[in-house]
Amino acid sequence: MSLQSLALIENWPVSTAAAGVVRADGTVLGVHGPADRPFPLASVTKPLAAYAALVAYEEGAIELDEPAGPAGSTVRHLLAHTSGLAFDEHRVTAPPGERRLYSNAGFEQLGDHIVKATDIPFGEYLRQAVLEPLGMTSTRLDGSPAKDGVSTVADLLRFAAEVQAPRLLDPRTAAQAMTVQYPGTKGVLPGYGHQNPNDWGLGFEIRDSKSPHWTGGSSSPRTFGHFGQSGTFLWIDPDAGVACAALTDRDFGPWAVEVWPAFTDAVLAEVRRAG
Repeated sequence: MSLQSLALIENWPVSTAAAGVVRADGTVLGVHGPADRPFPLASVTKPLAAYAALVAYEEGAIELDEPAGPAGSTVRHLLAHTSGLAFDEHRVTAPPGERRLYSNAGFEQLGDHIVKATDIPFGEYLRQAVLEPLGMTSTRLDGSPAKDGVSTVADLLRFAAEVQAPRLLDPRTAAQAMTVQYPGTKGVLPGYGHQNPNDWGLGFEIRDSKSPHWTGGSSSPRTFGHFGQSGTFLWIDPDAGVACAALTDRDFGPWAVEVWPAFTDAVLAEVRRAG
């Protein structure tokens, strides 16, 4: 099976794009574009970093509710963007748990916390804990765990298959990543404005009833994932039983707001027709 809907990326106003869809059992339903070309992930780095943090938790290196980041904050707060840290500055703008303040700084402090706990550079820990076991040989992180990852669609499909049917984590741990943390917390979803609530799991954004949103109108409320300012996204729809990754060479902007939801709806419609 090869999804015809993936060819819609040909109509996107970008120079280069690649996209693919994978089932929970690892079956790739289709790819379009250069699936082995590396692209900067921007914030799609965060789910990879979060998965590494959850491996560190299962290995006993850290605890989710131990102090990390600013005073009163924990590893869980950092993963769920409720530590109170500002977006791109290491300064506190709210008490922990009070608001959903999307924070690159929070993920950088999470990375630092794991480095101190394991005595391994975070990029190397990610490689050992997640990338190498999954065969993600074209993925690397040489800088910030918030935004400096580089990967391919082929590698992201390997990761998306893992998230849907965990082998590196206990399924109960993975389930926490896609479960709302600090329910009812409001905040701004970058690029899409204020959301009440602005639901988030552990490193993964959760769609729920957010509107507007970067996924499709037919995406289930349980859909979770992330998009990046480099024109990238990864979503997993548990109800549909599939995940989709798309990488481009054009920064996120109004073009993405316009074309991504229709693309997602077309992919989901084709998957449902195929059964």
